[in-house]
Amino acid sequence: MKNHNPFRYFKTSPEIIRLAVMMYVRFPLSLRNVEDLLYERGVDICHETVRYWWNRFGPMFAREIRKKRLHPIPNHSNWKWHLDEVFVKINGETHYLWRAVDHEGEVLETFVSKRRDRKAALKFLKKAMKRYGQPKIIVTDKLRSYRAALKIIGNAERQLTGRWLNNRAENSHQPFRRRERAMAKFRSIKSLQKYTSIHASIHNFFNHERHLYDRKTFKLNRSAALTEWRNLAI
Repeated sequence: MKNHNPFRYFKTSPEIIRLAVMMYVRFPLSLRNVEDLLYERGVDICHETVRYWWNRFGPMFAREIRKKRLHPIPNHSNWKWHLDEVFVKINGETHYLWRAVDHEGEVLETFVSKRRDRKAALKFLKKAMKRYGQPKIIVTDKLRSYRAALKIIGNAERQLTGRWLNNRAENSHQPFRRRERAMAKFRSIKSLQKYTSIHASIHNFFNHERHLYDRKTFKLNRSAALTEWRNLAI
């Protein structure tokens, strides 16, 4: 039995759809920016089409990326986690975006909540541990909600707090902040949760840490990632 083709009823080629989704999610571009860039390449579409494409295909691409990366990650990423939360305005109301990254900056999990109390921290930790297992070390800031949640789970002795120890998590928020400004903020918790999940997967996929490699190795890794991206959902 053949797999269902997700692009079956679309007149636009899958290559253009993948390119539009990648440009919108990976780079700090607005919907109209993507429309203009594609028009310069001879593709005449509306910005609302880009919105529809990323809503329709973004979760599917992210899911395929996670399937391919999930198996080697747990054993590798369970050495040390960095947890942090940032303020996000949704319709003028403050919400909190929680993020867990491993010791190499791989984004493991994102979670949006209205509060940053023990209940929200516990739900976030359980969600991350359900997918990746329990880490050996958990680095956090001095928010007491983390300590209270870890006591319930039984991992309080694994927590580390200290000045500059959590820079890995702090730096992982920067791509999202740039993207948030381009999108002129979010309108609902659902759209924020959906976008951050997709953005995290695609950011991990194309994050080659070019400062750690020579130019030749970086170009090889970048080409391999682009080739794999073009083969998603085939």
